[in-house]
Amino acid sequence: MDVDDLMDELSLLEKKVLLAFGDASSAAPDELLKRGGFAELVEVMNASSWLQSKGLVTIKEKVISYYSLAKKQWATKNLPERRALKALRKARGRIDLGTLQKRARLSPKEVQIAIGWMKRKVWATIEKEDGSTVLIITEHGKKAVTEKGKDEELIQRLSEGELSESDVDAATIGMLLRRQDVVKERERVLREITLTDVGKKCIQKGIKIGEEVAQLTPELLQTGKWREVSFRKYDIDAFAPPVSGGRSHPLVEHIRKVKRIFAEMGFEEIEGDFVDLSFWTFDALFQPQDHPARDMQDTFYLSEPRTLPLPPEELVQRIKDMHESGGDTASEGWKYEWDVDEARKAILRTHTTVNTLRYLSEHPDPPIKVFSVGRVFRREAMDSKHLPEFIQVEGIVMEKGANLAMLIGVLKEFYRKMGYDKINIRPGYFPYTEPSLEVEMYLDGEWVELGGAGIFRPEVTHPFGVKHPVLAWGLGLERLVMALTDTTDMRTIYVSDIEWLKKAKPIF
Repeated sequence: MDVDDLMDELSLLEKKVLLAFGDASSAAPDELLKRGGFAELVEVMNASSWLQSKGLVTIKEKVISYYSLAKKQWATKNLPERRALKALRKARGRIDLGTLQKRARLSPKEVQIAIGWMKRKVWATIEKEDGSTVLIITEHGKKAVTEKGKDEELIQRLSEGELSESDVDAATIGMLLRRQDVVKERERVLREITLTDVGKKCIQKGIKIGEEVAQLTPELLQTGKWREVSFRKYDIDAFAPPVSGGRSHPLVEHIRKVKRIFAEMGFEEIEGDFVDLSFWTFDALFQPQDHPARDMQDTFYLSEPRTLPLPPEELVQRIKDMHESGGDTASEGWKYEWDVDEARKAILRTHTTVNTLRYLSEHPDPPIKVFSVGRVFRREAMDSKHLPEFIQVEGIVMEKGANLAMLIGVLKEFYRKMGYDKINIRPGYFPYTEPSLEVEMYLDGEWVELGGAGIFRPEVTHPFGVKHPVLAWGLGLERLVMALTDTTDMRTIYVSDIEWLKKAKPIF
């Protein structure tokens, strides 16, 4: 673009920034703020950003680290290993840990810190003697008694005031930063704004500051002042950031879609509480009380309240009989003594099947088609495909003649309507369904489990008086959302990443 055209498009603030350079070719924003008489630094930076987009200036940024003592006590107090070294020298170069702690006046935590750093600095070695741990001074340790280390010298300098990264040795400050509560770091961004050749030409041409109008108003038209003012030209090719309006979170949108799909398929939604009984979560599902899923490694047990009231005694007795002997069915049960106290425990639900079981106990007659979408909680190690808290899509169909083919058809139709057909259904095992199957999806180059499904065993349905087959499934939602949004890390869904949220395609 021609220099004259560029100058015609400059705003008042952009012109003021250019004039503030004076004879200099580069300056810091603070310098331009003072020279140009700006009200705030933000005016300088906004104008400079626009000048950069027009090719009149460049903006360079440099992050500088500054260091200071985290606690004032380090200005006068020796490090734990220095105090330990003094005690070791007084003990003629050999001391056990118990004596060291007393003579050096170290806390148990400081003893461990002192030992670790004495080993790193090669001030002492550690040996076992008669069941005791003994520190023995080394040649380096003997020299260090009268010589301060580089880290101690830096601490002394920091006690006099803050130092920048150019004033300290990188290795030494790095060593201090690895320690707790000794040194703190703050970062400062330094910016330098430099004129380009085009910017210099604009200044040489001569920049005039006068009243300009950027928007034609009704007042200007009615009074005729539009004839007297100067209108600033607009650059229709100038950079402008994309504008993103408000929208629902992608996960919320997919939850709504799941609910809409099941409603279209004739299902009714049910809900339940996060906190529930071990009875409904495990026992009613014919899951033995010594099953690994009940272990503290998998389940969140509550400390307050520790227990919750059980359902009517008659139902509890039927569940007890089913576990111990199979009740009045052909099953033999699990053949162990069922513990009612275990069933009373309060837990965070590990699945939403507790909702459907309660519903079955209250509605034992067909037909039934219900679903729920809710959070469940398990003691999972967090990684790209696992979270300790996630959303489960749960549902059941109970009617005369219901079978496995019908269950597979429901699942395939659900995923088809969700817009994903790369699923695989294979045989599986669960204590409460027979036959059982697992649903997998192709994600990030591998088959990943989405959840389980099957037909409830008679041991589950019989205590509730249910006489017809019950098709059931529990599916994870986040992995499906990952596939539908091209996300490789499940944690991204829950992190407030504005850019990811902007790029995620709306599904409605």
